[in-house]
Parts: sequence; structure tokens; C-alpha cells
Amino acid sequence: MCGIAGILSKNTALVQQTVLKKMTDVIAHRGPDGEGHWISPNAEVGLGHRRLSIIDLSHEADQPMHFLDRYTIVFNGEIYNYLELRTELSKQGYQFRTQSDTEVLMALYDRDKEQCLSLLDGMFSFVLFDAQEQTAFCARDRFGEKPFFYSYERGSHFLFGSEMKCLWAGGIPKEINNRMLFNYLSYGYIENPQNLSETFYEKCTRLPHSHYIKINLNDLSLQIKKYYDIDWKHCNTAISVKEAQEKFHELFYTSVQRRLRSDVAVGSSLSGGLDSSLVVCVIDDIKKGSHQKQNTFSAVFPGYKKDERKFMDYVTSVTQVNPHYVTPNDEGLLADIDTLSWHQEEPYGSASIYAQYCVMKLAKENNTTVLLDGQGADEILAGYHPYYLPFFNELKRGSRSEYETQLKLYQQLHAGNPINGITQKNPWRSGSTNFTEPGKTGKAMA
Repeated sequence: MCGIAGILSKNTALVQQTVLKKMTDVIAHRGPDGEGHWISPNAEVGLGHRRLSIIDLSHEADQPMHFLDRYTIVFNGEIYNYLELRTELSKQGYQFRTQSDTEVLMALYDRDKEQCLSLLDGMFSFVLFDAQEQTAFCARDRFGEKPFFYSYERGSHFLFGSEMKCLWAGGIPKEINNRMLFNYLSYGYIENPQNLSETFYEKCTRLPHSHYIKINLNDLSLQIKKYYDIDWKHCNTAISVKEAQEKFHELFYTSVQRRLRSDVAVGSSLSGGLDSSLVVCVIDDIKKGSHQKQNTFSAVFPGYKKDERKFMDYVTSVTQVNPHYVTPNDEGLLADIDTLSWHQEEPYGSASIYAQYCVMKLAKENNTTVLLDGQGADEILAGYHPYYLPFFNELKRGSRSEYETQLKLYQQLHAGNPINGITQKNPWRSGSTNFTEPGKTGKAMA
């Protein structure tokens, strides 16, 4: 990962090199391989960057990066299909001086402007300044893998950063959002479901995933637009099971192959679940004959009934990997909780985040910069039991008979589940989700 930060203001006294450096110094952990700062000739735009080198390790790929004497960018993330895009753009006359995906991104924006986002296969947050149009284009990837926070006052300033601490370092006061705090303490909310841009701090806004911001530097006005959404109502009912299997195989292998494009070591997080196990096995298959073993990193919990070490061992026994293990414990959590909370910035849902923290730390100790894992698959595919609750509530409201049929099937499926089994005969009942103001009544999800 890299880190980005910056200031846009009509008040040139706010756009200072010293302030930019403070904003990037506080996220030096995101980019230990280099730093860069740039201020526009009219001193109304200041951009800062901390670099973690993954593609094109040369200094030619350092940021902020300039293109066509018009564009300047700070970019956090990777564009996985940058080689295909680069080939296409080169045929259309674009010339490149680096081997980086950053330069390809700027060329693509020059050609397609905001429509370029529909062509990107990647994870990203970036700010691209167009000196000719006097605009700044800020974008975040489809699923929000890369963070983007900002503080905005119309006509006055726009500060942004990969982490909220960038804003505080830039002079934005650190003030608690009592509304968010109340709902966290009362109901366990870590986000506002009605407004995903809201954070636990005042004057600190999160750019929602799959959104972009366009800023007019002439009056510092701002427009936000959603550029992508899943068409969940569209279902291909004509495709056969065999065709679906082949298509999934094709998409999955293409996805993993593109994410292996790196000039540094790539490893995997292995939890023992289906998602991460599949990633490890596909990487192993792709690398067959290369004599290059991938490193895997796992958290294990000896003696705990939910420990998945046996599944990890099965995967490592049939693949050519170098496995590494760590056992997070309560003493470690107590010792690391201040550092963990400093990095997280906002309250978190459970101590499971500490297990991930330990796995990432283990990877760093073994000189592995990039990890591929299955994060998010359980959430998207309803792999956790609580995700069935809104599903059954919706069925109950729409069709009582369908609700009873699906609930019975669900209970039968998990009747013998010794780890995440059904503990109540019928735990599902209709309910609602309300996000309340402190001091007002409300109901958590039933």
C-alpha cells in the first residue's frame, strides 16, 4: 500500500510544504520506500505521497507523477490490467517513460476522463489534478479496498488523505462524532448504514466505495457521483451449470494471474477457509515449474475448537509453499492495543482484527510485501450466519410460505454443525434497523 495526502485551497497560505510533509509523515508506515511533495505554480494545490514500491521500483515511478505537462497525480493502489491498457493506449499514440501503472492511469484519464473508471480492474484511491481544466478528480475503487478521507468547506478548502490522521496533521480539529459513538456503544454499529460517508469524527468524511469527486478549482465547488453498482436484479438463467463453472474458472484464474504482477515478493494469507485455500492452490498451479515457492501466513489457535490448522495443513501438504504461523493471544492484544487502535483510527467490531494485524506483521517480518487472500468473500456471499437474518426477515414480509420453507432447509443444513450451529429453534423474527441520534429511542436489528 501507499499513502496519499493533499490540500486544495483558494487561500494559498494553507498550501504549505511543511504542512504537506506533516500529513505524509504521519502515514510513513504506508510507504517506507519514498516520499514526494508538489505544489502547483499558483500555490492552490498541494499533493503528497508515501511510496511502497510494487511495480517499477525505479525512481522514475515516484510520485507525485506528472504527465503531458498537464496532469499531476498521487495514487494509492494497483491497476491489475495496466499491461493490457498500456498496449491499447500505445497503439493510439500515447508514449510512456516508466513501466508503472500510475502513468497508464493518467493516460487513460486523458483519453476517457471519468469514464476511465469503468475500464479499471484494480484497487485504488487517487487524486488527479488537471492544470488545463483547473479541476481535481478524486476516485475510490468499486469495493472500497483503498481508503479515502477528506474534509471540505465550500469555497475554502479540501484536505484529503489515506487516513484520518492526515487531516488532523493538516490542521483539521480532532472532534468526536457523538452520533456515531452513541450508536456504536448502544448497538455495535461501526458505520451508519444510511450514510456510509459518515465517520466517528466531525469534519472528516469518507468517500464511499465506487464514488468519485470532481472539484472545480476556480470556486472550489464539489460534485460527488456514484460510478458503479452491481446489477443484482440481472440473472443469467440460460447458462448451464457446466458453462457457469467454466466461466468462474476463467475469471478466477485471470484475476489471480493479474494480481501476481509485481516486482516484489507476493504471498498469501491462508485461513483454512475455502476462499483463501482456493487462492493459494491457484497460485501454486500458476507457478508450477517456476521453482518459486509462495509464502503463506496464518493465525492458529491450538486447543480452540474453531482452530483451522488441520485445513491449513491439508492445503500446504498438496502445494509447494513455505508456511508461516502466528498465535495471537490476550497478552499480545493488551500489549499492542494502543498501536492497533492508532492504526484503525475508528472503533472496530471485535478482537478478530488483531489476528489479522498479527498475520500482516508476520508477513512483514518475512520480507513479503504483497499478500493475496480471500478477504470479503464471506461477507459478499453470506458465509456468516448473521447475514441470513435480514434475508429471512425479508422473506417473512414477502411470502410466509417461502420463509418457512427456506428456514426449514437452513435449519436442516446446520442441524449437525458443532461450531456455528443453530442455538434457537426459531431465532428469526421481523425487525428493523434504525440509526438514532443520541438521546432518542431506536431499535437495533432484531
